[in-house]
Amino acid sequence: MYETGTALQVRAFHVMPGLPPPEGERHSHDYRLDVVVHRDELDARGMVVDLDLLDQALRNAAAQVADADLEQVLPDDAGAITVEVFARWVHGRLAGALGRQPDVTLAVRVWESATAFGGYTAPV
Repeated sequence: MYETGTALQVRAFHVMPGLPPPEGERHSHDYRLDVVVHRDELDARGMVVDLDLLDQALRNAAAQVADADLEQVLPDDAGAITVEVFARWVHGRLAGALGRQPDVTLAVRVWESATAFGGYTAPV
């Protein structure tokens, strides 16, 4: 299986309802967003995906949350904005930008620290 990916860092704010401080109060993380596209075979251009397109889609998604409260940006039905929920949201933004592609899977990891992350993987 082939893969192509990109990453960036973005600062955003959130609250984990029902938890004691600091998680239960508004606080920021310098999130690292890692995205990887997987494909069994390369396309006609010899690529998994156009890396410039993937990079721009990630930058556009990050711009929507940069220095924002994630509760104001991410889905209302999410309950708490966890790294898993954030990863699913990023996946949706990138999948929309990449368009329907057969046999392509997109994996997203959202790191809230150097050692802790949540992720979401699904077809594009």
